Amino acid sequence: MRTIMRASRNVLFSAAIVAFLLFISVSAQQTPVVVQPGAPGQPTRTLPSSTRATLPPASPADVQFMQHMIMHHAQAVEMTALIDSHTDNKELRTLGARISRSQSDEIKFMKRWLTARGEQVAPEMADMPGMDMASHQMKSGHEMLMPGMLTAKQMEALRNAKGEEFDHLFLTGMIQHHNGALIMVKDLFDTAGAGQDAELFNFTTDVDTGQRAEIKIMQTMLGEKP
Repeated sequence: MRTIMRASRNVLFSAAIVAFLLFISVSAQQTPVVVQPGAPGQPTRTLPSSTRATLPPASPADVQFMQHMIMHHAQAVEMTALIDSHTDNKELRTLGARISRSQSDEIKFMKRWLTARGEQVAPEMADMPGMDMASHQMKSGHEMLMPGMLTAKQMEALRNAKGEEFDHLFLTGMIQHHNGALIMVKDLFDTAGAGQDAELFNFTTDVDTGQRAEIKIMQTMLGEKP
């Protein structure tokens, strides 16, 4: 009987030790350890678990690029919104849905990127009364647009077109629009100190790759050689 009781106590004691070790293990997993890498030749440092990462200051050129690209993308989405009521071309409808979805998602990303860095989603000029989001008028009356954006006259022609005429104007207009985005990306990386942010770099690389691919698709639809 004593042997059985002794064995039972040993089992309970062993179970208690296992439970305690599991508790320590779980507790350790729930308390994150923040390690800061040291400079070359210097040791790492363990920081308090409450430590939060901070984003590096954004380049003014990066901020302006994102603000302008939001407006640039917005016009492309506006163009695709005309497709359902202006053409029965299934191939164009499929392409339009792709462009609308990708550029709408990218607009959301750019807005989050700016907000996370405490920046305005739109440049100050666009917040002024009477200013159009996509363009503004100089004193000379000339329309100032970002690269590739359709003029008010081009947009009006697109709205008034139907069927094959619409298809042609849409494809040529969107190729122009996409090429403008590629120019904006190139201008960004040609600016000293710009494009160093990792998120922005990955985003602009995706924009460049995606829009080049769509240009080739639209050139093929027009019967042009890429």
